[in-house]
Order: sequence, then C-alpha cells, then structure tokens
Amino acid sequence: MNTSLRVIPLGGLGEIGKNMMALECGDDIIVVDCGVQFPTEEMLGVDLVIPDTSYLRANAERVRAILITHGHEDHIGALPFVLPDLDVPVYAPQLAHGLISVKLKEHRASRGAQAHAIEPGVRYDFGDSFQVTWFRVCHSIPDAMGMAIETPLGTVIHTGDFKIDHTPVDGKTMDLAALAGYGAHGVLLLCSDSTYAEVEGFTPSEQVLGDALDRAIGDASGRVMVATFASLISRVQQVIQAAVHHQRKVCIVGRSMVDNVHMAEEMGYLDIPPGTLVSINQSRGIPPEEIVFVTTGSQGEPTSALVRIANQEHRDVKIIAGDTVIISATPIPGNELLVSRTIGNLLRQGAKVLYDKIALVHVHGHASREELKMMISLIRPKYFIPIHGEYRHLVAHARLAGDLGVAEEGIFVLEDGDVLEITEEGGKVVDAVSAGPIYIDGLTTHDTQSQVLRDRRFLSRDGMVAVVVTIDRGKGQVLDEPKILASGFMAPAETSELFQKLSGHLEQMLATEPVPAGDPEQLKAKIREIARKFLFSESHRRPIIMSIVLER
Repeated sequence: MNTSLRVIPLGGLGEIGKNMMALECGDDIIVVDCGVQFPTEEMLGVDLVIPDTSYLRANAERVRAILITHGHEDHIGALPFVLPDLDVPVYAPQLAHGLISVKLKEHRASRGAQAHAIEPGVRYDFGDSFQVTWFRVCHSIPDAMGMAIETPLGTVIHTGDFKIDHTPVDGKTMDLAALAGYGAHGVLLLCSDSTYAEVEGFTPSEQVLGDALDRAIGDASGRVMVATFASLISRVQQVIQAAVHHQRKVCIVGRSMVDNVHMAEEMGYLDIPPGTLVSINQSRGIPPEEIVFVTTGSQGEPTSALVRIANQEHRDVKIIAGDTVIISATPIPGNELLVSRTIGNLLRQGAKVLYDKIALVHVHGHASREELKMMISLIRPKYFIPIHGEYRHLVAHARLAGDLGVAEEGIFVLEDGDVLEITEEGGKVVDAVSAGPIYIDGLTTHDTQSQVLRDRRFLSRDGMVAVVVTIDRGKGQVLDEPKILASGFMAPAETSELFQKLSGHLEQMLATEPVPAGDPEQLKAKIREIARKFLFSESHRRPIIMSIVLER
C-alpha cells in the first residue's frame, strides 16, 4: 500500500496564535482550526494576522472541511477571511459553533458559509480517508475538544488546547478514558499543545481562580472592571457568580463581549440570574459599590473597550478614583508593552489594577509539564509533533516526549509550512509550502512583501517629503521654483535651508538633464531619484519621496 499521510502546519508552530493545520491523505484534505494572531506594534496599521491559505486554495477541490477544536480567536478568528475564498463546511463544538455564527454574521462576505455543530463521541466521515471523533478536554472555555482522526495509516490524536482540570467551571472533565482507549489500540501520531511545555508541575484548576476573583470583588470598595477575552465564557461565568455573591449588578462593555455573552446565555453556557445584567445607561444610576463591568481589552488591543477607557476615549465609561480593574489574562507574547501601557494609564487616573504579576487573577488554560507527560503516556504514539507554541516551547515538548520513550526518529519539531509525510516505511519532512503571515488591514490583505506595509515602515522611520514641480504642458520646462513639503522628516527649523537647497538643485538637474515633454511619469521618477540622493547625502535619512507634477 502506497498510502501516505501528509501533515502541513499553516500556522501556530513556532509562534503563538493563528493555529491551522492541514492533514492530507489520498484525494482528501481536512483542516484543523483557523485562527488569528493579534498584531504587534511594529505591524503598523494592521488589524489582524491570519494564516496563508494559498496551498488550500490551490487544492480547494480536495478540501473536505475545516474542523474546529474550540471557540477562542486563535482557533476560529480567521474563518470570516478564509471561507469566502475556500467554500468548505465548518464543523465545531456547540459553543464554538455559536461563536462562529456570530462572527460570520458580522462579515458580509462569509454570511453564506455552512457551519455545523458536532457532538463529542460521534464519528464524522470526511471523504474516503478521514473519520473524525471529537473528545472533551478542559481549557479556559467550555466545549473545548480534541480530535481522534482515523486514517488508512492509523489514528491521529490532535489535542487542541488542553489542561487536565478535575474541577472545571462547567463540571465537564476531560475524557481521559477515551484517550486511554485510543492509546491501548495504538496511535500513529500525537499532535499535542506545547504552549506551557516549559512550566513545571500542574496547571491550577479554574476553581482556584473563581475563589480569587470572588475575594477581589468582595474586597473592592468601589466599582470593579474585569477585562478578559470576549470568548472566555468560563471567566465571564465566574465573574457573574462573584458579582451575584456580593450583591452587585453586571454591565457588559464591548460589542464582541456583548454579542458573545448574549449568544452563550441563549445556548445555556452562561447561568445569569434574572436582573443581574444591566445596560450602560442603567449602570449610571447604580452606586459604585454595587456594579461590576466586564469588558474586552485584556491584551491592550488599541480599539478595545478597556484601552479606550484607560485613554479616556470611551464615550460611556470613565475611570473614577477608587475603581478596581482586574486584568484576567496573561499578555500574549508581543503584547506586553500594550498591556503595560494600559495598566499605567489606569493607575494614573486613580484606579487599583490587579494583574497576573501581582495577584491571582488568571489561570492559564494550557497543560504544564506533568500533564503533558500524562498525555504522552496515555497515548503512547509512534510519531509525535509538538504543536501550538513558540519554537522553544516545541523543543521543550519534544525533549519531554523523548524522555518518555518516543523514538528520536519519530519526533518532528515542525514550523509553519513544513510538509511531513508519513508512510508505512517511516516519516520525514519532504517539502515546504507558503505559510507566511497574511495581514488584515481594514478591508484589504497584505503579505510579507506588501509595498504598503514597507512604505509604512519607512514613514515611521524617516517620514515623507513631497516635491511639487510645475512644468510647461507643451515644452516640459520647469516654470516655477519647486515646492517642498514634509511630514515626520525633520523639524521645520532644520528643513528650511535644506529644502531651499533641494529646490535649487532640482531646478539645475532638470535643466541640464531634461525629460521629454509629454511624459509626466518619467519626470516624477526623475524627481524622486534626484530628491532621494540629495536628501540622503545632506541628512543621512531616507524618507518616502512623493513627486507631484503640475502642468499649465
């Protein structure tokens, strides 16, 4: 039998976020997860980062479905941008399905996409090569799942994001019995979450955090604001329980948070006693000691509610001295500066801020080393791929697998774009596909070669200089002294003499090396070349040069 299984990570390996992995066998391809990554500060103007799906688009007729493990943004957030170009159904656990439905309705281009809710323990067929059964895991959101993927070569276990929590908020523990059963029957490949592979011991239970949040809200003398992810429904439930315990009303702030809470309550994933939720307008008449706000912005996202509140830009909510702000999340790598800036702005306005460095206000949803060991020991795979994490996390997890007896030749530390092929004879990386980041910028997308983003980087470094030249329409001769304008280049006092010299230099060069009349584009290029060389020689700066030619 010449059957082969190809494993192609398109995001999430060697980085945090935009998780996406393709599995290919025979004429069938299935995709696990479709997530976003939040931009860092140097990604100027970028809203989101999504995986490069060019390989999937090139093989669209073979892609059977996108299969979702759970409803966090780094696993579902790219769907509205991917589905319009990749017309395939989505299968997801119940809560993730609800979150996806809300998300797709917000994006006109993806409103017609098919999304199906799955049940754990039920087998679903995708083409001739894949039979998939979801199983429960614990994470920081209800309905988190892993997958057992049966292929002609054997079973693949994809854990999704997980931790082993014996007292989860929703009471649904991880299905260790199912995992042990798969391990007993033999597993070809284990793809396991590596995010906290460097952390010793066990990850604390969500129950510990519930008690800590209850104490923090109970100890607060004024208003309380809790910032978390909009999709972290378990955390919202814990905040609501603590607020009710201390006779406080709850006000949800932030459009995505409002939509998700409404959807989760309708689906039964949130238990909210009648009369607990109030609108922003109603909150104004409630004493400070009787209200809790739940808001987005735990990662310092510039457009989030908490950041706008911290920057005194929110229309409805202002910080009052004595407020307690709880940031119930740890910063995603790259977001530390944004979070730190938000905390500083809140403190300056007299708020007390509790965050992960000084208080128990967040418990992460990922397995630490002892739980990762338990997973490997239960599954006993022939091949092992550490997934979801920066490269150092993948390497730490790979070493752990080696220590537990997985053969060295069966452990593969992959990065985005690598193509691992597994056959009866063994496994090896045989190819690479395009898997760089795709940047979402408003309604447009850019790749790493984008001229727009390159120009923004130049603008942020050396600014822009505009050169305006007026010429005779018929003869092509320069009529007036060129005008020079600048933004972000140098201080006006420094540019006055410099621009006067540049203007004279342009007149001289265009007179001695004229451009044929009737070719304004060639003239613009000539002006840019002259100005660029002159400005670098005089200032050692490389601004963006914009040339404008006026004819009369």
